Amino acid sequence: MKAHDGLYIDGAWRPAEGRDVIEVVNPADEQVIGRVPAGSALDVDTAVRAARAALPGWAATAPAERAARLSALRDALVARKDEIAETVTAELGSPLQFSQMVHAGVPIAVAGSYAELAVGHPFEEKVGNSTVLHEPIGVVGAITPWNYPLHQIVAKVAPALAAGCTIVLKPAEDTPLTAQLFAEAVHEAGVPAGVFNLVTGLGPVAGQALAEHPGVDLVSFTGSTAVGRKIGAAAGAAVKKVALELGGKSANVILPSADLAKAVNVGVANVMSNSGQTCSAWTRMLVHRDRYDEAVELAAGAAAKYGDRIGPVVNARQQARVRGYIEQGIAEGARLVAGGPDSPREKGYFVSPTVFADVTPDMTVAQEEIFGPVLTVLRYEDEEDALRIANGTVYGLAGAVWAGDEAEAVAFARRMDTGQVDINGGRFNPLAPFGGYKQSGVGRELGAHGLAEYLQTKSLQF
Repeated sequence: MKAHDGLYIDGAWRPAEGRDVIEVVNPADEQVIGRVPAGSALDVDTAVRAARAALPGWAATAPAERAARLSALRDALVARKDEIAETVTAELGSPLQFSQMVHAGVPIAVAGSYAELAVGHPFEEKVGNSTVLHEPIGVVGAITPWNYPLHQIVAKVAPALAAGCTIVLKPAEDTPLTAQLFAEAVHEAGVPAGVFNLVTGLGPVAGQALAEHPGVDLVSFTGSTAVGRKIGAAAGAAVKKVALELGGKSANVILPSADLAKAVNVGVANVMSNSGQTCSAWTRMLVHRDRYDEAVELAAGAAAKYGDRIGPVVNARQQARVRGYIEQGIAEGARLVAGGPDSPREKGYFVSPTVFADVTPDMTVAQEEIFGPVLTVLRYEDEEDALRIANGTVYGLAGAVWAGDEAEAVAFARRMDTGQVDINGGRFNPLAPFGGYKQSGVGRELGAHGLAEYLQTKSLQF
């Protein structure tokens, strides 16, 4: 893989204003695999100006033409699928097979979905004696995380393009090489100069400059709730729209009638996926007291099988953070039944797949997002107790319910304070809205609901 030594602004790669660089480290062996520019506030300003200049022309482009560029973008990503997977594996540490299926495969599907939505969405509708227009909101500042580096980019950029917006992207500093590959694909797809711009850089510098820039009409951010609060405050001061996809502490509720072995095995796999670095991971497994011991035994056995199957966490800070949570769980009285705080390898930022039993709802490991391969198993007395525990955090991003009868599971899911619930292992749907209740965020991504985030309405009365 080759890192560009410039920023993609106004349709071309150009040098950054300063000489500062970001070293990209492979978390599996701790070796530097590339260097990219650390963009400054001045670089962000240049990119935003390019996006503003390109906005009138792109906003006026027919939906069919926007759809054609998105289709070309999807094709360009397909052509780079192997390179994308290899790059994500190198800078994130994800196993190659998972990178091919999820990190490369899912964004391709999402890009394709917006190529269809760009021509199928009702950008104009009649409401009584009014014509309601759905117009692009303007320049979008997209700030994306490292855990799903390409998916999070596509989930923001594709609907923005479909809506007629122009974009400045600031990707996570840990995974900028994937963002550069995406910029290459955008260029190859024939997206006009200035419509998409990429500024690599640090969050407190480039990210903050983008969030606060007066030329940005919408900030779309995915990341921690703490940073989301700061972005929301800055946007509020400017009366600027935000879309925030933040943290999660999702509950996996196994009702007494469920197939326990299947529910536990799928639940463990969900938590261990991407080394636990998934905001929607079902990190709290809720089991009825009569089946609790059996569930704990199953979970411990399932987790042990992932010892050499998951990759590292993204960097040394994240490794220390996750290990710190494991130590805190032990200190607060949770019973360790798999894994632990010790690193399983001498090299790389690895964390052992970990399962805690005898967890109470008030423990830190049951309340705070750990963002690592750590599962907590909680006991409940009855369905009302399960609901109280499931809804008993500040988050509400995702969750799961298992029951022998689907209607029983659906009835419970309807009472959960969360944005997305999988019923008996329901499959991921790239057209379904994704986003959270409470402190898990504001707004939705994916499908028509994701497109609507980038539109504003105007009514004409006749």
